[in-house]
Amino acid sequence: MTKLSTKKVHSDLNRPDAVFDFASELFRVLSAPMRLKIISCLRDGEQNVSYLLSHIDTTQPNMSQHLNTLYKAGVLGKRRDGVQILYRIIDERVAAVCQAVCTQVETKSKL
Repeated sequence: MTKLSTKKVHSDLNRPDAVFDFASELFRVLSAPMRLKIISCLRDGEQNVSYLLSHIDTTQPNMSQHLNTLYKAGVLGKRRDGVQILYRIIDERVAAVCQAVCTQVETKSKL
């Protein structure tokens, strides 16, 4: 490890514990492949559950459970339009992290 990278590590460790706690919780929320797929689908804008189900192979109850987890974590927002519930990304940082990680994984593993 070089001196420069050692300094970077030490400065990262000087962050408040709350930063690490928040990051850890975010990684927990993003640890399910289904949630990453949902976020990817919603990067183009607000969508209803039917749209998500047409693009992601899962059951409606499973989709609802993952949407609820993302909503409670503050990643997604939702609104009612008649009988439809529309979901949208409200924390663009999360979408950016997901895209960056998935792109890196795909590039490195040549999937």
